[in-house]
Order: sequence, then C-alpha cells, then structure tokens
Amino acid sequence: MTYKHLLLLLFILITHNCLAQFNDTTHYYTKFASSGSINKTESSSTYLLNNSFKFGVKKKSLAMNFNNNWIYGKTDHEITNNDFNTSLDFDIQKDSARFYYWGLANYTTSISLKINNQLQAGGGVAYDLVKTKVSMLNLSDGILYDRGDLFLDDDTHDVYNTYRNSFRVLFKFVIKDIIVLDGSDFVQNSFTRGSDYIIRSTTNLSVKLRKWLSLTTSYNYNRMNRTARENSLLSYGLTAEKYF
Repeated sequence: MTYKHLLLLLFILITHNCLAQFNDTTHYYTKFASSGSINKTESSSTYLLNNSFKFGVKKKSLAMNFNNNWIYGKTDHEITNNDFNTSLDFDIQKDSARFYYWGLANYTTSISLKINNQLQAGGGVAYDLVKTKVSMLNLSDGILYDRGDLFLDDDTHDVYNTYRNSFRVLFKFVIKDIIVLDGSDFVQNSFTRGSDYIIRSTTNLSVKLRKWLSLTTSYNYNRMNRTARENSLLSYGLTAEKYF
C-alpha cells in the first residue's frame, strides 16, 4: 500500500466516523489563500506561489479539519520549490473544557526539503491556555508514527520508520475585528535519534477588506534536520473565507 492510498484510507475512515455524528447544528468553514512574490532583473528572475485550502466541520464536542498547501517556485527557470502538504486532523472536546484530545494524518512531499514521501499519523492531548472571542493560545503534545523516504543526495534514498514527540503552539489574536494575527509552530523530535528533528512554523498577518476577504502576509519556516535542509518563505496575497 502506497503513502497516498494509506492517507486516503485514513481520510475515509475518520470522515465516516466524524460525519456520522453530525446533525443540523453542524457548522462548516472554508478558507482559500493565495499569495506569492516576484522579483525580476535584467539578468535573473524569481517567483514563488503559495496556495492553501482548508475545509472544517465542527459540532459541539467534535471538530475536523482538512488542510492542503502547495508551494511552487522557480529561479532562472530552475524549480526551487514544488512542495505539497495535506493533512486531516480532528479534536474531541467535552463541552467547554479547555482540555481535549486530537488525532492527525499528514502527507508531505517537498523538493526544497528533499522529501520524496512522508506520512505521519498519531494523536495526543491539547490545552487552551487562553480562549476568548478575540484571542486564543493553545499548547498540544503527542506521539506520531513517521514513515519517510528522503533524498540525502542525488543518488541516496533514506527510507525510515520512527516515532516522534510532536509539540505544537497554536495562536490567534483579533484586533477590532479588522487585524488578525495567527499561526502555528511545531517541533517534532525522534525518540531514537537526537539529531533527527523537524521544525514547522507558520505566521499570518491579515487585514480584513470585507467580512470574507483579507489582505494577508505569510511567513513560513521549515527545517528537516535529517536531510540538513530548510526553507524560509515570505509571501503576500489574498485570503477568502466563509462560515456556513
């Protein structure tokens, strides 16, 4: 069974189990963001596109999110980024409690980080340190199973299996219903190799032009220490979102 087939199976199973519990009080959320940057001179040209799509379902004690992100870039006709990430996560929370459980299935392929295929799946616990209508700060920790196929150089594949501790900081702050600062930071350490760790960081600053449309600046940082590769991306563009 391939990575994509396994991820599809996890998606079907989790979706079936979650949607079976939903009724007319279910809330849905969609978000699409497209940003990028272009730099051209007489001797060179560089451009970067960063597109993401999110679909969420929430009902009382259960929430599910399907996230997709694609980054594509070229420098002087040479591809520097063709990075795709898709994930399915769900949270189980009782009433208004700040403590809850989470589960995750994640697939990644990335030229810039030298990831041919990477599949992660696992779960853990999370806690809301701050949770109001205009601010949120959340900490979570858990265990992920990581199966990867990496490029250490042009000729060598690093195919591995490991378990990782996954620690995350999630935040969102809204100022006067116009300015929104949100993001997430992950650190994932292997239990078997101290030098094998992953860092993922995303920060977004948005200014609302309409209730459903925002001007957004995004900063993304990723490091795969197993391949000694990292990328740092700053882009700007538009975000459209809708609750229904």
